[in-house]
Order: sequence, then structure tokens, then C-alpha cells
Amino acid sequence: MVIEVLYVPGCPNHQTAVDRLRSALRAAAIDAEIQDIAVTEDAMARRLKFPGSPTIRIDGRDVEANPQNSYGLACRLYSNGTGVPALEALRRAIAGVGEERI
Repeated sequence: MVIEVLYVPGCPNHQTAVDRLRSALRAAAIDAEIQDIAVTEDAMARRLKFPGSPTIRIDGRDVEANPQNSYGLACRLYSNGTGVPALEALRRAIAGVGEERI
């Protein structure tokens, strides 16, 4: 399992998102490394299809579907109205790993 947290340096929601992700992983009894990826330039954001900070991807898939066509150095707003994904969204994403590969 590859877990990435993409963020803009200085993002006030980065650490909260990582903490919430760790909590969801612990609840699922998964011990996986989290890769922090600092997105520092617009070109990098476009190349990574980065919808905003923080973005969490598990095996390359965003934990919350985000049909967005613009990418860049910005804050991200999740469907729960905050800058971090809901714990339930993280749990669903973790539980869904590998489902489409079967």
C-alpha cells in the first residue's frame, strides 16, 4: 500500500490530515509508511494533478473523489466543509484498496 500526503509547505491542515490518516490506519490495524510530498511550484502541482493542500492518495487514488480540472498551489476544501477529509472517508478509502483490481 502506497500512501501519499501531498501538501503546500506551511499548510495549516497538513498535520491534522496526517494525524487523522494515522488514526484511520490504526483502526484498520494497518502499519504503512506515509510519504509526505511537498508541492512547491505550479508546474509540479499540474504534473501531479494536485487539487489542493492537503491531498491524500492511497495507491494513487484520492481518498475523496474530486472531479476537478484545475490544479495548483491552493488550499483544499473537502465535502465535509473543512480542510481535512472526514475520518469516515479515510476509512472507506483504506477499506477499498484493491477492490477494483479483483
